[in-house]
Amino acid sequence: MAEEDYPFDFESEDPTINSSVLTKKRKKVIGLDELLADFYKEKSKVVEKESKRAKGTKRKILHEEQDSKEASLAKLMKEMSGEEENSQWGIHLFQDQNSPPSPVSALKSCGLLKSFMNNELNSLVKLSSENGGSFIEGLLESGWLSKLLLTCGHVEESIAAWTFNLVLYSSKEKLRTSACDFWCAILSSEKELIKIDWFPSYSELRKALEVYGFLCLPNTGAANAHSSCRGPAQNIRSWIKFVTASCQVRSKWSVFSTSEAEELVEVIICFFLDRQLQGLSVLLYECTQAVINYFTDKEWEASCEKIAKSLACRVPKDLNCIRIVECISGVNDRSKHLRSAVAYQILIGFFDYKAAHDEVLRLLIAISLKDKNCDLFKMYIYLVLTENWLSSKKLLEDNPVLKEMYGLYLRNCSCQISSTDLRSFASKVFGRMHVVRSLVTNLMNFYMNVLWMRILWSLVILFRVASTYCSFILGNLCRPFWSCFAVRIFCLSTSKVIGTWCLPGSWVMAVF
Repeated sequence: MAEEDYPFDFESEDPTINSSVLTKKRKKVIGLDELLADFYKEKSKVVEKESKRAKGTKRKILHEEQDSKEASLAKLMKEMSGEEENSQWGIHLFQDQNSPPSPVSALKSCGLLKSFMNNELNSLVKLSSENGGSFIEGLLESGWLSKLLLTCGHVEESIAAWTFNLVLYSSKEKLRTSACDFWCAILSSEKELIKIDWFPSYSELRKALEVYGFLCLPNTGAANAHSSCRGPAQNIRSWIKFVTASCQVRSKWSVFSTSEAEELVEVIICFFLDRQLQGLSVLLYECTQAVINYFTDKEWEASCEKIAKSLACRVPKDLNCIRIVECISGVNDRSKHLRSAVAYQILIGFFDYKAAHDEVLRLLIAISLKDKNCDLFKMYIYLVLTENWLSSKKLLEDNPVLKEMYGLYLRNCSCQISSTDLRSFASKVFGRMHVVRSLVTNLMNFYMNVLWMRILWSLVILFRVASTYCSFILGNLCRPFWSCFAVRIFCLSTSKVIGTWCLPGSWVMAVF
């Protein structure tokens, strides 16, 4: 009945209010060991989190260090690849070729051909105006044409113009080579009475270069160094040979004016910059020597400076300027003079032509090679140009201040750079500098040895004269006592000792 009297009493049914359950929960007690275990467990979790965070930070630092090392290595590799790119010299001097002029066909009026046609034996050969050209070509290829004309002592205008046209524009190698040999034989002939009705001028040679597609070097540098050009014509070999032969006969024929010869020197030296002409290096060297020797001594002094200034304005400020200096490889005085002048003009061009002689060396000495921002590529160019500029013995002897500053410049270079320097062009600067310094040191040691030997020779001669004079005085003083045998022995022995002491020095200087 009690349950029926309180139908809405839900407290007895709620388990959270049940007193028996609450009493049971209150009886549960947490022990000290469990608290310590929970504490150490939480602490280990904190330590583990900190270690993971530290490992992540360390890993991040290692990644950053590795990235920085990779970046520095990539930069170093880029510099090394840049060194390889800068190490390449060469400029394409020839673009697409133009159409050659129409061939000369005036052999029908050739007097030599008419003389053959009027000969009695022509009935067997049956020469005519139509097949006469082929007959003359056969004589040219066999070498008989030059022999006939040298025997006659006369080269007609038609034959001269025809053969010269073959030299410059013929596409047939045998015909082109034979025509070039013909002109070389005519020009180098020792026969003085030979008459040439027509002689080619410089304008024809320059026109041929224009047909070949020759380009003047731009002042802006080697912008066209990697362009797709056709390259030089096959006739360039014959062109070079003809120029060489023409310059070697100035005693008989003055073919070019002074200004034309100056331009020829510039053109020939520029040919060394085209890698496609490396196979003609021997011909280019011979041609360079021939054109340089074409000038008279009076003309050469002024012309050398003009050529050097013109080349310095044309050549790019890269390894091509070293190439153009070192290709002037002659050992005679004119070649050395030209090489020194060209190197000097290019060197002052790097400083905008505002420095001269010792001022250039002061600027070079002031450059610090230890500076990481120092451009060692330019320093390498400076070193090579300075070496070629001061290669003239007369230049250093006439200017002792210049010689002293040059030695200081080399010492600074050797002290400020090492063999372990990994910067771009550091190895080349180091190697070149030590080679130059060793050569200069050996040369200076040789000069010092010669100087000391001359001083020693002068002292030996002076002592020799003094000893002879002393022996003479001693003999005169002892003459009253000459009858005494002991005095006579003393004088002779003293003179012999003095002469014997001086003799080895005389022998040494005589051998030297």
